[in-house]
Amino acid sequence: MKTKKEKPDWKIASEIELIYKTKVKASERPYITSSEAAYELAVKNWNPDTIEFFEQFKILLLNQSNRVLGVYEVSSGGISQTFVDLRLLFSAALKANASGLIMIHNHPSGKTIPSRNDTLITRKIKEAGAMLNIDVVDHLIISPENYYSFADHDKL
Repeated sequence: MKTKKEKPDWKIASEIELIYKTKVKASERPYITSSEAAYELAVKNWNPDTIEFFEQFKILLLNQSNRVLGVYEVSSGGISQTFVDLRLLFSAALKANASGLIMIHNHPSGKTIPSRNDTLITRKIKEAGAMLNIDVVDHLIISPENYYSFADHDKL
């Protein structure tokens, strides 16, 4: 019995499609004018049942006029941390054709003071964004009652 080895057909490849669909008219998109406006929108888009339970990391994707194109959940984690994969974060930003983004994550403890890891990931994302011409506008650490803005504290 002979087995026939098939030659791979190098012309066959998976099709990759980049799609961003919006259901919101450009004029109706939220406009971010301050860290407080970003915080208010973030809290509205956070599950109130989990904000004090486990950590999540999301981004607000912005157009050139600081209108919100969408909110993307980058990761969900444990009680004290979550893993942020820059490739997933920026693939969402690129797919939405975002000009800028605001990083947002919660601290289930309610303390909004940035950790060393918060500062490191902020720097890392800011540097990657600069290479892609995507402006990192702010990084908010939120709780149900208050927030910390890296931009407001000149830590960006």
